[in-house]
Parts: sequence; C-alpha cells; structure tokens
Amino acid sequence: MSQIFPRRLLASAVALFLAVSVWAIAPAAQAYNNPDLLPETQTPIIDLAKALTDLEEEGLAKNLNDFEAETGWKLRVLTQFDRTPGLAVKNYWGLDRKSVLLVADPRGGNLLNFNVGDDLYPLLPRTFWVELQTRYGNQFFVRENGEDRSIVESLESIEGCLRRGGCRVVPGLPREQWILTLITSCLGGIVCGFAAQPRKPGQLVAWQWALIFSPLWGILFVAFGIAPVVTRTAELLPLVRNVAGFAMGALAAFLTPVFSKSSSSET
Repeated sequence: MSQIFPRRLLASAVALFLAVSVWAIAPAAQAYNNPDLLPETQTPIIDLAKALTDLEEEGLAKNLNDFEAETGWKLRVLTQFDRTPGLAVKNYWGLDRKSVLLVADPRGGNLLNFNVGDDLYPLLPRTFWVELQTRYGNQFFVRENGEDRSIVESLESIEGCLRRGGCRVVPGLPREQWILTLITSCLGGIVCGFAAQPRKPGQLVAWQWALIFSPLWGILFVAFGIAPVVTRTAELLPLVRNVAGFAMGALAAFLTPVFSKSSSSET
C-alpha cells in the first residue's frame, strides 16, 4: 500500500507537468468574433476559405451590388474554414431584415448555411431555404461542381425568385429529383392498375376498388410525381414522361392476371 501511493503521486505530478507545458506552448486559439479578419474596404464577399477565384469574386461582387441597387435586397457571402469574423460581420455589412447572409463552411455535412432577414420569409418561406441548402450544399453537388458553383447557383436562385416576387420552392428540376418523381409516378400507376383488376366474372374494370385506393396512388402520382415537376419547371418533357410512366405502370399491373391466366391454361 505504501508503494502504490508514491506511484500515484508521481503519475499525477507528471500529468500535471505535461498539461501545463502543453498549455504554455500551445498557440492562441482564433476568436470566433474577430473583426481583424474584415477587409478595410466595403465588399459584399469575404472569401476567407478561398472558394472563389479572383475573377469569380469580382464578377459576383459586382452582381450583388447591382442587385441591391436594383431591388433593395442585400445579399452577402462569407466563406470560412478555420477562421471566422463571427458576429462582427453584422455591423460590418449592416445586416437587417432585408438581408441574406450566405455562409459557406465545408467543415459540416452541408456547405451552405443561410441567415435570413424576417422580411424575406413572406416571399421565400423556410422550406425554400431548406431545399436550397440541400440541393446546392450537399456533398455530392459540391464534389461534382465545386464550392464556387454551389455558392453562385444558390445566389442565382435567390435573385431570380426575389425578382419574380417570391417562390414557394427552388426553381429548376435536377435529374436526381426528376428520377424520383418518375419512380413515384410508376408506383402510383402500379397501385392503380392492381386496384382496378376485375374481381367478378364479366367485369372489365373494378372502378370501385380503384376509387378506394385513389388516395394512395393519387398521392404517389399527383403529390410526388406531378406537383414537384410543374412547380419547378415549365418544360413539358418531364411531365409527359411521368404521365407515361404512370400509364405504363397501371397497364402492366392491370394486365398481370391476364398473362398469368393464359400461361396457366397453356400448361
């Protein structure tokens, strides 16, 4: 027992010495509110993470200044990685109820974050900002297109919607989202086709069952297959394809008993 106590005392002393040494030689951490990182001249973009090229930053800064002069809406961009001016940007830019601050930080799961003024929510609801973040800030989009395109395209969506008086959803229909709407349209057709299969001798179509299951296939086809397309793009081709997918799925499901009966009779 007498030997264990000195060992513990020695181990505690060594640990304390190492902790004090590390604290003494460790560099000072960067403050989260560091106004020294702010440029001396006014600019709508502070690119601490160097996500934009000089040419992109110059063109985007001119575009944001022109947009503010034209509409009164203030759009600002802050990119950061290990350093950030923090709340100091609020006074630097004079952010108010008509301002949008886009913060691009690759350390999180999503590149983009938005600080939105209260006056924008009647025109661009919270669901708009969530969709904007998930569409242009996700890791797949950033890996394929780069951080600069993520920033630029999200700002273009905001500007376009504010110019037209607001948007409920983000304009444009990405291929991945259209494929999802096509799948739900086909599933809705399959459900409708199975529900409409005749169940009595001499019956051609079981309309009653099709109507009973209409909430299910209606949600799949209309809510998830048609509505996302017509609210995001004016192109007819995706809409025609989804309608064709619904019709083909319904026809295939409806004719399945005919094929099974013919094969069993041949056997």
